[in-house]
Amino acid sequence: MKYSEVLPKINTAKEGWFYMIGTESKKEEILKAFQFRYACKAFDTSKKISDKDFHFILETGRLSPSSFGLEPWRFVVIQNTALREKLKSVSRGAQGQLPTASHFVIILARQGLRHDSAHVIKMMTGIQHLSDEVLERVSGVYKSFVDTRLENNDRLISEWASKQTYIALGNMMTAAAQIGIDSCPIEGFDKNQVTSILQNEGIMKAGDFEVSCMVAFGYRQDGPNRSKARQNLDEVVEWR
Repeated sequence: MKYSEVLPKINTAKEGWFYMIGTESKKEEILKAFQFRYACKAFDTSKKISDKDFHFILETGRLSPSSFGLEPWRFVVIQNTALREKLKSVSRGAQGQLPTASHFVIILARQGLRHDSAHVIKMMTGIQHLSDEVLERVSGVYKSFVDTRLENNDRLISEWASKQTYIALGNMMTAAAQIGIDSCPIEGFDKNQVTSILQNEGIMKAGDFEVSCMVAFGYRQDGPNRSKARQNLDEVVEWR
């Protein structure tokens, strides 16, 4: 029986003990996923991710946190072989992944995220359903953030939006690893040419989105598992 099935049935005296066991097991499971994951350069073309599993991966991206809850991303799943070939010619970092990945995703970052933009208004009213009073306060705080922290500068606003997409990217790759699916994040591409291709395909319009990053998913080719090469924890953590 799974711990999740046991927990609701145990009595109060034993509750903490069973919870501790379940928590430790979950932590071990998560760390194993991090050990399993690596930047896969080519995938086994005979293995495809099921629709159910890939929907799960996309859902972890959708549910990812974003600053002010603005969700400034769009996930474009590129499965068309001809389109992948076009992208390969301008994506040096995806030469092995584009032809072999079960699923290939381009993550776009939304542009023009000022306090009175259509998307920001939609998120705060249509999605978050803020009351008029709360909306006025949050919108004012956000406007101040854009004016000061981002200097009301289009380039800085764009870069800030792009940073948010990396939260979703990391969550999707970790979630994939937890169910035994490999991935590889990719930044090695000509941004202008990729943008031109996507615009010509009618996938994005100028001024609406900007290409942020790419990520490939699939199953690694047979071979030995790679051990992690990382600095020790005390080399990257400082306590004060």
